[in-house]
Amino acid sequence: MVKISDYARMSALEAVQTALHKAKENEQYNALLSLTEDRALRRAQAVDGGEITGRLAGIPFVVKDNFLAYGAPTTAASTLLKEFMAPIQATAVEKLEAEGAICIGKANLDAFAHGGSTENSAYGPAKNSHDTSRVAGGSSGGSAVVTALDIVPFALGTDTGGSIRQPASFNGVVGVKPTYGTVSRYGVVAMASSTDTIGTFATTADDAALVMDIMAGTDERDMTTLPDFFVPTTLDKKLTIGVVKQFMTDDVDADVRQLVRGYIEKAKSDGHTIVEVDLPMIEYSLAMYYIIVPAEISSNLARYDGIRYGTRAEGVKTLAELYGKTRDQGFVTENKRRIMIGSYVLSSGFFDAYYQKAQKARTLLINEFNTLFQTCDVLVGPVSPTPAFKLGENTADPVKMYLADIMTVAPSLAGVPAISVPAGVTEGGLPVGVQLIGQQKSDALLLAFAKSLEEDN
Repeated sequence: MVKISDYARMSALEAVQTALHKAKENEQYNALLSLTEDRALRRAQAVDGGEITGRLAGIPFVVKDNFLAYGAPTTAASTLLKEFMAPIQATAVEKLEAEGAICIGKANLDAFAHGGSTENSAYGPAKNSHDTSRVAGGSSGGSAVVTALDIVPFALGTDTGGSIRQPASFNGVVGVKPTYGTVSRYGVVAMASSTDTIGTFATTADDAALVMDIMAGTDERDMTTLPDFFVPTTLDKKLTIGVVKQFMTDDVDADVRQLVRGYIEKAKSDGHTIVEVDLPMIEYSLAMYYIIVPAEISSNLARYDGIRYGTRAEGVKTLAELYGKTRDQGFVTENKRRIMIGSYVLSSGFFDAYYQKAQKARTLLINEFNTLFQTCDVLVGPVSPTPAFKLGENTADPVKMYLADIMTVAPSLAGVPAISVPAGVTEGGLPVGVQLIGQQKSDALLLAFAKSLEEDN
C-alpha cells in the first residue's frame, strides 16, 4: 500500500496528477463525490515553485465531504447541501494545507454522517475496496476506500460512534478516532457534539501519527479542544493488554475472532502481558448511544430550514410549509429517523426516563473504563462483529444496522482514543480490523504499539 513517503519522492505536480488519475480510474467504487482538481493542480505548482513548504509538501489527500473545504461543494452527501460552496475551511484542513498537503477531492459518506455503511448517501453507496458487492462501511466509507485503493496515502474522516474505525476495518487500513477534543471540529458539519471527533485513515501507524500530530491542538473557535498533547513516540516498554471478554463471545464471527486472537498472540510473543478484563456496562452502550446521539442530532439539524443556506423547497406559500417541505425533501430516511428519536427522548414527558438515564449510565461506563486503565495500558477486541456485509443486507432492518456499531460506541461515549489496525483477511478475502482502546490522551501510545507490531510482520 502507498505511504506518504512514496508520494514524497515525486514532484508535487506528479503526485497530484497520479492521485487524480487513480481517482478517475476507480470511479466504479463511488468513493468520491467530487474532485478539487483545479485548485489541487495550482497548489502543486506552488509547492514545486517553493511558494508552499512543510512536512506534507505536495502530498495529496482526501477529506470526507462533511469538512468545509475549498474547490468543490460541501454536500455532507445530502441534497440539502448539494450546491453549498464553503466560505471557510475546516481547521483540520487549514492545518494540513499549512504544512503543504493538497486536497484532491471530497469523499462519499452516509448523509450527514448518519449510518454505518455509506448506503444512506443521497448519491449512492461507496463500495468496498476488496469486494464491490459489499459495503465500504460508514459513515466515513469513501475516505477508507480511497486510502485502501492507494489513491491517496491518507484521508480525513469523522468518528462519532465508529465511523472511522469500522470502515477502516472493512477496507484493511489504519483508522484513528482520537481522544475527544484532540482535533478542532470547527468547519465540520456537526452530528453529535459530545462524541464527534476528527481523525484520519492511513496505510501505516506512522503516517497516521504524522497527520494527527499536525491536526492536534487548541482552536479558539472550538472550545472543546484540548491543549496539544499529541507527541509521536516509539514504544520503549512492554504493555499490559486487556482483552475485553464481552468482545470475544460466540456472537462474533468465527473468522473475526480467529484473526483478533492471532493479533493478540503476536503481541504476547512480543513480550506484552495479556489479561482478560470485564466491561459489563458495554452491554448497555448501544442503548445509551442511540438515545444520546439522536438527541444531539435533532438539535444540530434544526439549522437546516431552507432559509439561511442550502436548498429550499419550491412552490411553498407559508413559513411552516417551507420548513416542512424543505426538511422532508432534503433529509434521507435515516436522518428523519434519528431526528424523531432525538426529539422524542428530549421531550418533556420522556427526558428523565430516557435521556437523563442514558447520561447517568454513560458516567458508569466511563468509570468502568477508568478502573480498567488502572491496570491495563491498552484494551483490545474486534472493531466489528463481522467483516463487511453485502450491500442491501441490513438496509431494511435499522436495528440490525445499529448492532454493527456494538463494539465501537463505548469508547466514543467515554471520550477515549481508539484505533482500528489491520489484523488480516478472512478465508473469503475480506479484511478484519483489531480495535485498540487507550485511556484519554494515550493516542500516541496506541499508534506506537500498532507500529511495533507492524514492524514485526
